[in-house]
Amino acid sequence: MKKLMTICLVAVLFGMGYARAGTWTNLDYPGASETDAFGISGNNIVGYYYDSSGKDHGFLYNGTSWTTLDYSGAFGTGVFGISGNNIVGSYWDSSDNTHGFLYNGTSWTTLDYPGSSGTDAFRIRGNSVVGEYWGSSGNVHGFLYNGTSWTTLDYPEASFTEAFDISGSSVVGFYEDSSDNAHGFLYNGTSWATLDYPGAVGTIAFGISGSNVVGEYWGSSGMHGFLYNGTSWTTLDYPGARSTEAFGISGNNLVGAYLDDSGTHGFLYTIPEPATLLLLGLGAMVLRKVPDSRQFVSYCIPSTVRLFRRCSRQVCSPQASSGQIRGE
Repeated sequence: MKKLMTICLVAVLFGMGYARAGTWTNLDYPGASETDAFGISGNNIVGYYYDSSGKDHGFLYNGTSWTTLDYSGAFGTGVFGISGNNIVGSYWDSSDNTHGFLYNGTSWTTLDYPGSSGTDAFRIRGNSVVGEYWGSSGNVHGFLYNGTSWTTLDYPEASFTEAFDISGSSVVGFYEDSSDNAHGFLYNGTSWATLDYPGAVGTIAFGISGSNVVGEYWGSSGMHGFLYNGTSWTTLDYPGARSTEAFGISGNNLVGAYLDDSGTHGFLYTIPEPATLLLLGLGAMVLRKVPDSRQFVSYCIPSTVRLFRRCSRQVCSPQASSGQIRGE
């Protein structure tokens, strides 16, 4: 009887659809033409937006008010990570060079990997910053910076590596193999593990909090966000969206961006505790809305997360011969 009741409860919850099990909140910077929510820490959300003239600005949203964050003198600013009062991101200068930065609420510090031709700082946890840099040969590498020393992070035999987030000693990101296929990864400081959404053409892991990883995958049905708890995968689709990307996670709160007919918007997704246990425990039972014809769009994923419409390379699905690059 207990088993039957459990099955019925699961059926009721899942019958409502995954997107309805939690709470989706739209995030649009006032007056912006596009908003991307990329990082979250407690009640604070960071990301970037485009103004009416197409210029890029970082932002901090505390649940009530929006604050623009622009590196002084920069031609564009993107904010990607937050931990307490510390914020990291990237900006580009008048010579078209890209630099990472650390902002503590008062002062800005440039973060450039030594000898690199460009640096992006994506996340910060405590004193640890992860991101990417361009080497002298033009190859892209991940990095870990502890406030004193820089460490290169390259997935073994990969042609391309980006580190997007860190939680404890665990780092997530993505790499390209010799055939230019995109794979997510989890690095625990000693060993590397590939993270591929089952059946997907490509996977990128953007965020990690404890054992939970979020990101995006793409295939014949378009682009979707995902939540992976180390055992099971769950698809995340913003209701009515053409595509969804999950960028950051903090506890039961996820942030990202979705595309609909009106443009690109940020979002906050909150998973209630009971639903979390069921959904993560039964991630194989992935439910999402049936895609309509608009979802069968070809997408290219810029390697620098669409920052400032600037891509050192593009990770493209096989369908992307006429793909859309957001922001270009």
